[in-house]
Parts: sequence; C-alpha cells; structure tokens
Amino acid sequence: MRRLAWGVLLVFAFTVPWEHSLEFPEPFGSPARLAGILLLLVGIPAVLEAGGLRAPGPLQWLTLAFFLWFFASLLWSIDVVTTAEKLRAYFQEMMAVWLLWEFAASTAELRAVVRALVAGCVLLALLTLADFRSAEALAAEQIRFAAYGQDPNDVARFLDLGLPLAAWLARSEERRILRWLALGVLPLGVLAALLTASRGGFLALLVALAGCAGILLHRRGRMTTAIFFLLPVFAVAFWRMIPAETIERLRTIPEQLNGGDFNQRMNIWDSGWQAFLRAPWLGSGGGTFTLAAGLLPTDTAHNTMLTLLVTGGLCAFILAMAIVVVAIASASAAQGGLRIALLTALAVWGLASMAATVEESRFTWVLLGIAALSGRLGREEPLPNLVAAHAVVTE
Repeated sequence: MRRLAWGVLLVFAFTVPWEHSLEFPEPFGSPARLAGILLLLVGIPAVLEAGGLRAPGPLQWLTLAFFLWFFASLLWSIDVVTTAEKLRAYFQEMMAVWLLWEFAASTAELRAVVRALVAGCVLLALLTLADFRSAEALAAEQIRFAAYGQDPNDVARFLDLGLPLAAWLARSEERRILRWLALGVLPLGVLAALLTASRGGFLALLVALAGCAGILLHRRGRMTTAIFFLLPVFAVAFWRMIPAETIERLRTIPEQLNGGDFNQRMNIWDSGWQAFLRAPWLGSGGGTFTLAAGLLPTDTAHNTMLTLLVTGGLCAFILAMAIVVVAIASASAAQGGLRIALLTALAVWGLASMAATVEESRFTWVLLGIAALSGRLGREEPLPNLVAAHAVVTE
C-alpha cells in the first residue's frame, strides 16, 4: 500500500504546476486535486498498515496550527460560508507538507519528487509556448502568454520556482542524459517566463537565475563550458522570438518601482491595511479579504502577508512567519547544491509573495514540504551518502 501511495505522490507533484490548465466538472476539479484526494485515500491505509505516522517535525506542527487557527476563525468570521469554503482549499493545499514528510524517506525519493515537480514545470512551459504560437494569440496581437486556464503571473512564478530545482538536477544526476535534460529545462523555462510579461515574475526570474548560476558555475567541467558558449546564443534567440510589445511591458519595471501604482495594487493594499486595523488580532476570517476591504469579489490582495493580516490577524501572521523561518532553517540543513537550490526557491517565493497571494497555492506547500524533508534527510542520512547524492558532476 505504501508503494502505491508513493506512486500517487509523484503524480500529485507532477500535476501541481499545470493543474489549472485542465479542469474536470465538479466535484472533481483539477488533476492535482484529484491526485491529492486519491493520495489521501491510499495514504491513510498505508499509514495504518505501517503502525502510525512518522514523528512530525516543527514545520508540520506549525502548518497544523496555522490551519487550526483559520478553522477557529469560523467563530468570528464576517462570512462563515466563505471561510468554510476556504478551509477546504487550505486543507487540500497544506496536506502536501504532511504527505511529503510521511512518504518520502530517502534522498533518492526526494530527488524523484523534485524530478516530478520539474517535469510539471516543463509541461507548463510547453503549454505557454503553445499559447504563444496559437492562432488566437496571433490574431489578437497578444503580448502576454500563459498556459490555458492559468494566470500569467502564476505561470511566471511557478517557472521561476522550478528553475533552481532543475539546476540542482543538472548538477547532481548520476546519469548524463538526465543531467542534460535537466539543463535543457533552464532555457525553456526562462523563455516561457519571459513570454508571460510578468513584471514581478521577471524580478523573481533574476533571483532564480542568480541561484542557478551559483549551482552550475562554481566548478569547472564540460557543462560549465557549454553554458558559457550557449548563453549568447540563447540571448539572441530570445530577443528575436519574444514580441517587442512583451519586452516593452517588462521595460516599465523601473517606472513602477519609482512611484507607479503597481497596476492599481496600491489602492488595494491601502484598503486592506484599513481592514486589518479594524480587526488586528483575530482578523476577519479565512477567505474574507475582499469583503473586509470593501473590494470586488474578483479582486485579490496581491500580497500574501497583507492577506494573512486581514483574514487571520496578527496570530496568523506570526504563525506564517514561523513557518517561513523553519523552512529556511530546514533548507539550510540540506547538503551541497540542494541547499542553494532550496534557498533560492524560497527567496523567489518570498519576492513573489509581495505581489501575489501565494499561501493559496499547492506549489507553495509542496516547496515548504520539500524544504522540511531536505532538512530532515540532511540530519538523518550519513554524510558520505549525502556527499555522493549531491556531488557536482564535472565529467
């Protein structure tokens, strides 16, 4: 039963980046939701068969406390129905932290999860390129492109998060073909991220690429030499492929940083801050940001910390900060290139959280789960095995 749960976990990780590109009629929803439900159905018997859960770590306990706090917010929520619906979504997203902890037991299995997640990012990039070349996009003179059913900003964020993980695979895989396949993910992901014309995604992309450089270039070898010679080729190719209007939108980043309204986000943030001041300790209840801030139901906070302050108050904010601190500590306990990859991904995630509500994303909780798992394996597995598993291959 445990082997079946492990297989479903890999399917779940693979579907997370592109889940909204394929939606089944209710009550089924996205592929990631279906895989998550199936994982619970096979995971519970697997845990019972094993005689109990693996001893939880700090991040698992903090995630549980975070969920229970929003569950308690049903008592004071300004919209109980919306909060109850949000709790269902939170459970489906946050359970990834527990499932990864329970069913991944070695560095090899951690690597398999990362492969599955990166493979999902590859599919997301290919779907974005398909939109770029579609007849509809050409006819509409589109300047922003994204996989069907996905928001361009979300696509850019997911791809940015996947890049340092792909760079780690490119340096640590034992088989040459897998190393070069992982390396090929980088130009594909960069191109797709640029095509989204996401300004926040572009800034996060710079952070991701800096981390990738730290992983790939700190030792010499054939791969390093190939990267050195191929970079100008890819730069010219991207410049010629990407529409001028898309590049022009990215060029407005300095203007937005020097006094712009961040695409009307400043007004949203001001309304959100006023809502926080009205209920600073307990918040207004899970999922009630737009109602508390007096915004349209279709609006979002475009800021994770502000969302938590408004809906969960200072208590939720403190729990969220504790989760982030523990995730960073866990990533720091990982070995070699994996440590750089995870810290880079967390930096990208932190930057993205300033302009998006990332606590509602499965990708967020999978990343946090991988960080916690990496820290545990860094402490549990003998050092020689870890060195071998994370060694930089120089050929």
